[in-house]
Amino acid sequence: MDEQERAPDRPAAPASAPASDKPTRAKPPTNPTTGPTTTPSTDPTARPPSDPAAGSTDGPPPKATADSTADPAARPADGTPPDGDPAAKTPDPETLDPETPDPETPAPHDTARSGGSEETDRAGAGNEADTEAASASQVYHNNVNQYFLGALDAPEMHFGIGTGGGADSGKARRRAVGRLDAGEADAVLASYVEPPCFDQAVTALQRDAVVVLVGPPGTGKRAGAVALVAAVARGTDYVVLSPGRSLEELAGGRVEFDKGVGYLLVDRMHEGPSQTADFDWRRVRDTVRESGAHLVVTTVHESDGRSAESVRHVPWRLPDLAAVLRVRLTRAACAPDTVERAVALMPDGCRIAEVVAAADRIGQGAEPADVWREYGTGAAEPVRRWFDGERTPQEWAEVTTLAFVTGAGYRDFETCQQRLEQWLAPAFPEPGEEEAAEAARRAADRRLSLTRNSLVAVQERKVGALTRTALVFPHPPYQQWVLQELWTRRSTVYWDGVRDWLTELLLHTRPDLDLQLSVARALAMLTVPAFDEVAVNYLHPWATGAAGPAGRSTAILVLHWMCLDESLAAVALGVARGWARSGDADLRSAAMAAFSGMLGVRFPTDAVQALLRLTGRHGTRPTEAAFALAGLVAVLAQYGQDTGAVFRPLAHRLRAQRQRLAGHAKDSTLDTVLTVLRARDARTGRPVCADVLVHDPAQAERIAELWAGVLDNLPRRSRALAGLRTTVRALAEAGEEPERAATRFGAAVGAVLPPAERLRLRDGLLSREAPAPRTARTGPAATPLIDTFLTAVLSTED
Repeated sequence: MDEQERAPDRPAAPASAPASDKPTRAKPPTNPTTGPTTTPSTDPTARPPSDPAAGSTDGPPPKATADSTADPAARPADGTPPDGDPAAKTPDPETLDPETPDPETPAPHDTARSGGSEETDRAGAGNEADTEAASASQVYHNNVNQYFLGALDAPEMHFGIGTGGGADSGKARRRAVGRLDAGEADAVLASYVEPPCFDQAVTALQRDAVVVLVGPPGTGKRAGAVALVAAVARGTDYVVLSPGRSLEELAGGRVEFDKGVGYLLVDRMHEGPSQTADFDWRRVRDTVRESGAHLVVTTVHESDGRSAESVRHVPWRLPDLAAVLRVRLTRAACAPDTVERAVALMPDGCRIAEVVAAADRIGQGAEPADVWREYGTGAAEPVRRWFDGERTPQEWAEVTTLAFVTGAGYRDFETCQQRLEQWLAPAFPEPGEEEAAEAARRAADRRLSLTRNSLVAVQERKVGALTRTALVFPHPPYQQWVLQELWTRRSTVYWDGVRDWLTELLLHTRPDLDLQLSVARALAMLTVPAFDEVAVNYLHPWATGAAGPAGRSTAILVLHWMCLDESLAAVALGVARGWARSGDADLRSAAMAAFSGMLGVRFPTDAVQALLRLTGRHGTRPTEAAFALAGLVAVLAQYGQDTGAVFRPLAHRLRAQRQRLAGHAKDSTLDTVLTVLRARDARTGRPVCADVLVHDPAQAERIAELWAGVLDNLPRRSRALAGLRTTVRALAEAGEEPERAATRFGAAVGAVLPPAERLRLRDGLLSREAPAPRTARTGPAATPLIDTFLTAVLSTED
């Protein structure tokens, strides 16, 4: 398997709170600084007189339907309705016994078909209303996912959510597991500086074949792991394992360790105290050692009890940061005086990610003195000075509003701030008459107060030919530091008010996606100092519907933002895995949406395993999980990632069901496969498979095997023929050489079909051949491609 992984069979500890922890929302009290206020309506459909999001867009996203062409998964490529949703438990192909034959080995052609006719196309399918509900839900979540991914390209967007200097958006859109790209490994090794503990870790890895690096975030553990396997392992292949791997899975054969390969398990999730930890680590050590491989594990969690006796847990330390800076600037061909000036000006308290980011900027020509103002402990000094001063409740509300509603215009910002002041009133003493009068005066001119606030800046943003004003922080890192100061200095009563304010914004104001993105990004930042606060008061209740549909999508966006930070990506994965295993249907639905977006891009193997389980879980709409899989294929294809992460397990599962004549498990697998094959790209409206066949020819055989499987099933054959016809036609616009793609695809389909089935396919496509639907974006050469495809199918040699 491409990532050398098999599915886990033991859930990780849920990171979210139980349902009973949902916050209780009280009415906002009368604000003594602004006089009596109107209590927000408790009607979820009510819209308050002033909408904080009204200035950004013309309204919420359009209501999605099952026929929406904007959704890559909800609408089949041929325009026919989605399939049903049998809810039977399907064996997970990734959890088969190690003695199971290679899942990539072709299985004999299955000539058994479910009974029925074309009119019984929906035999065994679930309730059609469930299908439509799942489709509409996935349309909305795919729109949210696409908006998030599009926002990463915005010129004003500051990537990364920590103080590490931002993240590379391209890297954020690549998977975090699987084989490490040679270029990425070379880049790490070329400028790597060994910390004092490096030799100790090398000795342990040479002796035991396994070593664990323990240290806080930002100490360079991941780069250290790459350098260690490069120094000890015989080969040059490196495989990054999922952080959710348990010791049982590592030792029990669910991960295939190959001789000479170096394995990295970065940010391993904590399994909790265990009486058998030492024994489990010993088994892992013996398994890796016997295979001739090497494994480096990194974690922020200290070793449990006696585990360090069998596998060495090395406390990891920062390398010499001045040496790191010198190496990087020298490689960037900076002048010697620039290098020494940058080293001399480097402030205390820098994390290694900050040094790397600063070195990149200086290497591109930035002045060292200007760059270093944004890094290290001194960079947060303006924020600390502001918080050290005497501040009014209105000023506290200003910086809190800006932390969560960054980039809003004056009117929207002031409306949000006024709402927040109502919720925060219980956190401050009752004002006297003079204080109340002064507060009323300040509230009467909020805009003037904002201009006096040193933490508030005004930015002019171009929107087409127009320019809009946005309120932002003077420097992007201020947002993280403000949130940390707020968490440190304000009490629970204050944060209860913040929670209820944000819930109200999402539940009652029909917020646009810009506001949801801003709130989600701030909450992702807040997870650094206060993960439990975010998980208990926001992620869990919002994912279960406490803040309406906007709250659910915002909770998912929080996980997307966390994926952009290397130190938080594994935490986001743990949250989504907990949701997927939950008994709450709303949490499972949120997990599906999360795995079909950025989280699935970063951890495709975990995403596919979770979604395949959910297609066969009782109490879950299988169609919703199937739509999520299709959405994941679309996103992976959009960013040039390995769509085979979805196609390979689907083909394996289809083979496993082939010898069954009928049954819910087989129906579930076939419906899932057909849904994924007919998925459309959200941007182009074309079938995703058409783009994959053109731009990733290596997937042609696997896609052909999937089409053959659904074509061989009589109840689904009609829809499969229509979907296949549309896919072949769409090749005309998917690339510059559609004939070559059609020929290659036809040969792959012919190779998996017996001679009689090839003729049957020809008859089925030609007898029903008709002009392309009006919605299909195909050129004049689309119809001849059917002939090219069929010629290749029939020309296949047995």
